[in-house]
Amino acid sequence: MENQFVHLHLHTEYSVLDGLGKIKEYVAKAIAHNMPAIAITDHGNMYGVKEFFDTVTAAEKNSKTTLKPIIGCEVYVNPEGRFSKRGKIDQGANHLILLAKNKQGYHNLLKICSIGYIEGF
Repeated sequence: MENQFVHLHLHTEYSVLDGLGKIKEYVAKAIAHNMPAIAITDHGNMYGVKEFFDTVTAAEKNSKTTLKPIIGCEVYVNPEGRFSKRGKIDQGANHLILLAKNKQGYHNLLKICSIGYIEGF
């Protein structure tokens, strides 16, 4: 039976103070274990998206397998509202994992992350 596990919450080296593994290592392991897909969900940013997509594309060509790259982000949610600067980030209590289903979802993630950097939280 084929391995059907898909890691949907994975931090890369682009998650400051929380990312341990490197994108190339994650992709190589996913292919070695015949995973159908893998997602990256870095903390509050999408800096690794291009490297992730390029690495998966190159690895697919070299290994003749299919690995679907899932793009996501772990965003912070302010319980006091979007414009409040008084919210605090607890250990995991105010985090939300968002995954892009398609191109429109990817664009929405970009917009959400950009707003977070411009307005805070």
